[in-house]
This record gives sequence, structure tokens and C-alpha cells, in this order.
Amino acid sequence: MLQVAWLGLNVFLFVHAFLSFEKATKYYYTRQILGSALAWARASARCLNFNRMLILLPVCRNLLSFLRGTCSFYRSTLRKQLDHNLAFHKLVGYMICLHTAIHIIAHLFNLERYSRSRQATDGSLASILSNLPHQENYSWLNPIQSPNTTVVYVTFTSIAGLTGVIITVALVLMVTSAMEFIRRSYFEVFWYTHHIFIIYFIGLGIHGLGGIVWGQTEESMAENHPHKCAEFFDKWDDPASYCKPPQFEGLPAESWKWILAPGILYIFERILRFYRSQQKVVITKVVMHPSKVLELQMHKHGFSMEVGQYIFVNCPSISSLERHPFTLTSAPEEDFSIHIRAVGDWTENLIRTFEQQYSPVPRIQVDGPFGTVSEDVFQYEVAVLVGAGIGVTPFASILKSIWYKFQHTDHNLKTQKIYFYWICREMGAFAWFNDLLASLEQEMEELGKVGFLNYRLFLTGWDSNFAGHAALNFDKANDILTGLKQKTFFGRPMWDNEFSTIATAHPKLAVGVFLCGPQTLAKSLSKCCHQYSSLDPRKVQFYFNKENF
Repeated sequence: MLQVAWLGLNVFLFVHAFLSFEKATKYYYTRQILGSALAWARASARCLNFNRMLILLPVCRNLLSFLRGTCSFYRSTLRKQLDHNLAFHKLVGYMICLHTAIHIIAHLFNLERYSRSRQATDGSLASILSNLPHQENYSWLNPIQSPNTTVVYVTFTSIAGLTGVIITVALVLMVTSAMEFIRRSYFEVFWYTHHIFIIYFIGLGIHGLGGIVWGQTEESMAENHPHKCAEFFDKWDDPASYCKPPQFEGLPAESWKWILAPGILYIFERILRFYRSQQKVVITKVVMHPSKVLELQMHKHGFSMEVGQYIFVNCPSISSLERHPFTLTSAPEEDFSIHIRAVGDWTENLIRTFEQQYSPVPRIQVDGPFGTVSEDVFQYEVAVLVGAGIGVTPFASILKSIWYKFQHTDHNLKTQKIYFYWICREMGAFAWFNDLLASLEQEMEELGKVGFLNYRLFLTGWDSNFAGHAALNFDKANDILTGLKQKTFFGRPMWDNEFSTIATAHPKLAVGVFLCGPQTLAKSLSKCCHQYSSLDPRKVQFYFNKENF
């Protein structure tokens, strides 16, 4: 919905600006030199300003958390759209790239036409306009002041041209370094390069001050109206003529007006995040789990969270600037904790630092927490939780919170049934939250709510010897791999069968499907949600939700 409205506004702004510059009398003489390239340049500039105004808003995480958590209006209408903030950020970035390309190409045509008309000696209207004297009172129209001046010279010596080159290079670097391959494999490159946006926005604010497109002044149009005087351009210098030479002025700078408010909002956001990250964090426990997973249990004065939220973690001894997001694996009723898996240089260095037994515990800075889609899990009567590998972390928080809710007999719990699927490649991964699942099994039995939690563990990486050993011991009460009563499955879930079973068991309920995992799995689950939702809104409906950081 939000994306459609945004796309519609882009189309409207482009068409409106294009027609305005194509028809406006103020730019009649400018069009005699530049033709339709003027409208293309200005229409794309208008859309660029609009999208630059939006580009920072999706990454104002405190603003999004505020909207998700405190505004009841957004809770019912736009709350779900807020979960796609990074996707929207990327879409706006792509739109900026598109209009930047249009803007650059149009201005290259403009400069070339300026140069041709300045060199022309045929006495045409374009030639006369280009040779108006460059003196006071804004009398000139063509920024190329000499027939010998090249387009390249104007590009690198004018304010508009030089800043245009700088912000274009900055944009190219930001976009290329944000490609998924680079972002996942070389996160540091993405992190540092993306902060070139500071140079980009400063250059953008200056760019509009030295515009190369000028229009006729209002006073001049009273003495030289294009519809009356354009055909008598050869008599403009005649004192007896009622048509005086036209006067021109540059367009007022507009870019800074579009980015001022979001810029101030973003600066406030960064100040708030910096202040929160400087508050003292006490590491109460460090646990090394199998498969290179580090668990940190921490305490911070005034820290308050909801299930499934995430924080940004910085370790100054590794990098003073890098901050990485990690989902909280704790419940709101206890001190907060995170599980960190070694998947890159930063996480490997962090784990290596905590593994050093005789060195002091490194200082950790925490920024957050920030809201995610998993906060909505208890708003559904039936919830399906799907975690892939370390993607189980938000659901660990949810399961722990359920344990506390049953301990304190929370009568406000709306959820009636939870289906939990955990898909892992390595056997040792199940040890991360083995104790939690065992506690939940025992708690459900003691309270007579064995059917409340239906969980299934899937192992996708195994050898034939181990699978055979598991088959021989299948009749034992507890699983030989995890020690839990629920047996471990070998392979991947058959999602069609799972969704069909859930739809049959809950024919008239809303089912929330929550995923923290890869995009391929997201496509499969999204397809199943659509396929197994009833056409009758009074019957079972599946609502797909995916974690995005």
C-alpha cells in the first residue's frame, strides 16, 4: 500500500513538473535553447528532491519504534508497512538512481545545446539569447560565456557541475557497496562507504545554489513578453522597439528545503542513539555454545524491551564505529541477552576476544531496543514461528516470555496455540536453547497444556551413520540428539502438509506466520500463506511476517 502510494506520487510529481516547464511562459526563451531537455532535467530534479526527503526516514529506527508501539492509529493501518522499512529504503534508493540518470543525461544535452548556441553565428533566436551580455541585473541566459569554453570545463568549474560530479560519485559508491554480496561478505566496506551520505547531502544542499537553468524575470516579461516579442528578436536593440532585451534570473535553490526537516530528524535520531549507547552495560554472564555461538547476558539501567526486539552492539576495542544488529533472546521479564554467531570478521574478533580467559572483559555499547514484526506475535490466536539456524533468536525470546506468562498465570494471553519450527544445518546448534525447550516441555505438562506448544526440530546436515543410529533408537522416550521428548526430523519441512494441517485444525482463526531466515524460505512461506488462506474472510487466514534488520 505504502509503496503504491509512493510510486503514484513519483509519477504525479514527474508529470506535473514536466508539463509545467514545457508550458511555462517564464521558460519560453530557455526552451528555445534547450528544447525538451529542460523539462526532463527539472522533472527528474523534482522527483529527486521528493525521494531524498524520504530516504532517511526508513532508517530512523527510534521513530519507527515509536510509531509501532505508541500510536494506536498506526497499530491498525500502517503498523505492518513499518516492518518493510529497509525494503522501502532500497526502493527509494533505486528511484534516486533512476532520476539521477535522467537528470544527468538531460543536463548533458543542456550543456551541449548551450555550447552550440553560444558558438552559432546564424543570427537565430537561440544565438541571440546566448550572446546576451554577461553583466549585472541578471541579463544573461547561457552559462557558457565564451565560444571557446568547453562543456567539460563548465562541468568542473561551475558550482552546479562540480557538486553534481561529487554527489554522483558518492551515490555510485553507496549503491554499489550496498549490493547484497558486498553487504554480507564485506560488511565493513558497506558500513563505511554508506556513510558517504553525509558528503552526498552536503553537496546536494550546495548543488542548487549554482543552477545552470535560468528563467525570465517577472519585470522583464512586462517589457518583453515572449508571445509578443519572440518573433521580433532582431529588433530588441532598436530604441524605437517596444520589446526590450529580456532579463533572466536563476531558479531559487530548493533542494535544501526538501532535506532540511528529515535531516534535522535524522540528526536528532543519531544524537539519541549515541546518548543511549554511552550508558553503562554490565555483562553478567558469558556462555560459549557449540557451532561458534557466543551468548552474552547483560544488564543496563532503565533498559526495557518487548519480545522479538533487537539491539545494535558496538565493541570499541574491535571497532569504534561499527554497530551490528542482534535479536534479543531474553524475555522482557529478565536481564537481556543476545546470541552471536561467527559469520564475519567483526563477530569472529568479538568471540575471540571473549574467549581469552586472562584478559579483562571488553566493554560493550548497546543501542536500542528497536521494534520488529515479532512484537505482534501475541496478537494472533495461532502463531507459527519458523527459525533457520541462528534465526531462532527472536523466537527464543517469545518462548521464554511464554514460560514466564504461564509461571505468573497471565490471563491476558490471547494466543491459544503456537507451532514452532527450527531448521538447523548442524547438530550442535540445537544445544543453544535446549534447556529452554526442556523447561517448556515440563511446564506445559505440569499445567496440563501439552497441546499449547507444538514444536519440531529439523536437521538438514547429517551423515548416513548418524541417521541410521537415530532410526534404531526412535522408540526411546527421548530424542538421542537433543534429549527432548520431541523427536528430531531429518530433512526439511513439507510446508504444504504443515499448512494444510494447521488450516484444518483452526478453520476460523487468524494465523500469524513469523519467519527469521533466508529469502528463499520467505518466498515458500509467503506462497503457502496465500494458498491456504480462505477466500472467506470469516475462515482461516494466514498472515506472513518476516524479520528485517
